[in-house]
Amino acid sequence: MRTFTLQQSKTEVYTPHAGLALIGHCLNHRTSLIKTARTVVKRHGIPNIDLIRTYLGVICLGKSDFEAVESTRKDHFFKNAMGIKQPPSSARLRQRFDEDAEALAPLLEAASCEFLERIQAPVSPLAMGHVALDMDVFPMDNSQTCKEGVSYTYKGYEGYAPLAAYLGKEGWCLGCELRPGSQHANNGFLDTLTAVLLRARALTASPILVRLDSAHDARDNRDFLNKQEQVDFLIKWNPRKHDPLVWADKALQQQAFGLERDGKMEALISETLPDEPGVRRIVKVTVRTSDPSGQMFLEPEVSLEGWLTSLPEHLADDQAVIDLYKDHATSEQFHSEFKTDLDLERLPSGKFATNSLVMAFAALGYNLLRWIGLGLIGPDVPIRHQAKRRRLKTVMQELMYMACRLVQSGRQLFLRFGRHCPGYKVYRDLYQEVASPG
Repeated sequence: MRTFTLQQSKTEVYTPHAGLALIGHCLNHRTSLIKTARTVVKRHGIPNIDLIRTYLGVICLGKSDFEAVESTRKDHFFKNAMGIKQPPSSARLRQRFDEDAEALAPLLEAASCEFLERIQAPVSPLAMGHVALDMDVFPMDNSQTCKEGVSYTYKGYEGYAPLAAYLGKEGWCLGCELRPGSQHANNGFLDTLTAVLLRARALTASPILVRLDSAHDARDNRDFLNKQEQVDFLIKWNPRKHDPLVWADKALQQQAFGLERDGKMEALISETLPDEPGVRRIVKVTVRTSDPSGQMFLEPEVSLEGWLTSLPEHLADDQAVIDLYKDHATSEQFHSEFKTDLDLERLPSGKFATNSLVMAFAALGYNLLRWIGLGLIGPDVPIRHQAKRRRLKTVMQELMYMACRLVQSGRQLFLRFGRHCPGYKVYRDLYQEVASPG
């Protein structure tokens, strides 16, 4: 067994996270934050853009706590990769974010969509030609804290309930609005939906299919969406006061029941809402007389599941509508990437406005990493299983945490990668793509 002699260089600079050069390149070349950050006026102190660069860098490394910036203050590579001139301390970063959170958050939201526009991010449609726009609330566990806005969520713990919107099969994030945990998903929803649709229209000219869960089954939402051009919707139906037995009788009259297994029958009923022209309601009625093991029930169990859609039948029949809504569950993966890959389950500040700013940083970092992940699908990528999309964690493992050496020569900075670096070709192509005029 060989042993190693340990040495530490006094002059050479190495880094375990070469991917930050991609993040800094995207931020400085494909967004206008350098200009817009100046609109938040400060007469003295560290420029806003240096605060933004610093915190975005640590977010893209999967760190969300303000104390994480302390290790970057003397990191020569971190400062050069992100373009930082005055690195802030964790205390200064927290203080400035507390002061300017409400002014900075809109700038980051605009920069996130601007980046997608300028990079010409691909927006893949569904097979029917519509582009999916998925919106949903997801709870974040911040229990046993006294943070502003933390309250009881529908998951049974104290926390927040942000509302996120994702576009296309790629899952581009068009917004992640932080909300108190007890706020109903439909409260203030139309204002958010209006802003999200404007952002979506800037990225695609294709028809949009808005997919929502049953919390948004409201007449106001459907009327609003029906008035939008080239916008259809698919909303999970909330039965509310509907009697399942009435629907079971209706299915019997239409002879729609089919036997799924012994003790279980299902029927699919489709109807047009009389007071909403062009809106279909598809209801699945399930009658169970026994469980899968054959244990008989004392009385039949009748359950309802339904969907409301403005999609015409020639584009999506009843079963296709159900399958389209099942695909809406993909957005749950995107939620988990915010909470786990970006380490944002528990937000770092006690102030609601500052945590809203952190979520704006997270949405921008999410889109940057999602775009970098497009480079990990192709012939020259590090060996991985085939996939249509890479998780943010995979992007971090393969590109963000890639080692390199920083070399300074003739007033130029060079990044020198190892001879057998598996991700070098992908890294090089992405860096050149950002540097090219666009």
